[in-house]
Amino acid sequence: MALGADTTIGVLGAGAMGSGIAQVAAVHGHRVVLLDAHEGAVEKGRRGIQSALARDVERGRLTAGVAAGALERVVAIAGTDLAPFTTCGLVIEAIVEQLPAKQAAFRALEAVVSPQAVLASNTSSLSIASIASACLNGARVCGIHFFNPAPVMPLVEVVPWLGAGAGVVAEARALVDGWGKVTVQAADTPGFIVNRIARPYYGESLRCLEEGIADAATIDWAMREAGFRMGPFELMDFIGLDINFAVSQSVFEAFFYEPRFRPALTQRRLVEAGFLGRKSGRGFYDYGNGATPPEPVRDAALGARVSDRVLAMLINEAVDARYLRVASAADIELAMQRGVNYPRGLLAWCDAIGPATVLARLEALQAEYGEDRYRPSPLLRAIVRDGRSALA
Repeated sequence: MALGADTTIGVLGAGAMGSGIAQVAAVHGHRVVLLDAHEGAVEKGRRGIQSALARDVERGRLTAGVAAGALERVVAIAGTDLAPFTTCGLVIEAIVEQLPAKQAAFRALEAVVSPQAVLASNTSSLSIASIASACLNGARVCGIHFFNPAPVMPLVEVVPWLGAGAGVVAEARALVDGWGKVTVQAADTPGFIVNRIARPYYGESLRCLEEGIADAATIDWAMREAGFRMGPFELMDFIGLDINFAVSQSVFEAFFYEPRFRPALTQRRLVEAGFLGRKSGRGFYDYGNGATPPEPVRDAALGARVSDRVLAMLINEAVDARYLRVASAADIELAMQRGVNYPRGLLAWCDAIGPATVLARLEALQAEYGEDRYRPSPLLRAIVRDGRSALA
């Protein structure tokens, strides 16, 4: 196994993520085999790559020659025969987020690639160990999780599992670093770093909405005032409520129904109604022609009540992820800033607010509601007890 500039990259799945990953690899000089069972998906994926490259040329990010060369290096194929992956040194799976489908794909991939080839999943929350279990040689498997859109978002989570071979993750991380990405290493736990730590941004905001503390527009305003680029409800509408809810449900179930990750019934009902956000024309907000965006209640005290509560939950999750060795403090900070554009790292934010203040907010919520949802991380208690930094 030696992943380098001359490695042919395979991408299974030509949807938005798969085609985006293919574009990244091709721009950095790799021959790319992009394969999908559906001809329409392959055609759409190739058109998407072509359009994205044209935009990059128009905006001066790429020369016309580099863009043309990248497009030429992408071999897009429709079908179920995986034989075109035979020459690939790395195949990245980017198909539907369902474990049986991914296991079947890896089982089939292993039968056609070379013994030295690395197989990676772009899953955002499923167990890498479970995916690798489908292979006879699971040591070659790891997670390489890009964020959407892959050509634009800088962060990539690289995820080993218990049986990953020595050097597999290091090789994969070095290769993706060479593509100009910012890589972090995450433990094989549900949601990895970003999708785990970010859950309270949505979940606690939804809780505030359901309790009637504030409406969606006001909560969004409060979180933007706190420094976030997008409020939680406009962000969920942008991502797609079906996608966001599916990740929340997956993480909740994978953590044995941990109360901190409990999804919201409000979001489930919107998904069931087909109100999926921008892509369906309606989510928490109405995007139909002539729709007037609701005005938030711009009350500083109300805004602080909301943002203090949501931020305390986010910080607690980041501290707990460090406590449970999901990732290093440095990678946690980097992941949340570069993966979801948080205005600062949550551990540094904890220090800025004061760990004792964060702990007091959580203890007050736990006392008020009597729920384990608000229990402080043991590490946060230790940080306050010892008077040390959340980053130390």
